[in-house]
Amino acid sequence: MTYRGFFSHVVDVVEAVGAMILVVGGLGAFSRFAYELAVGRGLDAYGDLRKNLGRVILLGLEVLIIADIIRTIVVDQSVESVAVLGIIVLIRVVLSFSLEVEIDGMWPWNKWRVAPDKTASDDS
Repeated sequence: MTYRGFFSHVVDVVEAVGAMILVVGGLGAFSRFAYELAVGRGLDAYGDLRKNLGRVILLGLEVLIIADIIRTIVVDQSVESVAVLGIIVLIRVVLSFSLEVEIDGMWPWNKWRVAPDKTASDDS
């Protein structure tokens, strides 16, 4: 087996893991949602479902981008593959920010505004 052939198989495995994260995580999020509906959590259950699905998608995207990076660096070294990787990373960044806003309800750089101020409690 050649060096590129080996890493081509590694990419296939990493992509399979990413897909499994999406499928199993999505099924887990929906089964938890069904359980929470059964015990009567209602609106809280829907919010939790959205957050859990967002987290699963973010994790799956992170794993899939690893496969794309390995493929671009090791397996398919061309200007075209680097351009495609750049577009994929750009799309992933936009999706990550969108999902982060969906999960937390704010932009990532605004989290400090709602975080408890530790210096104020240290003064008392």
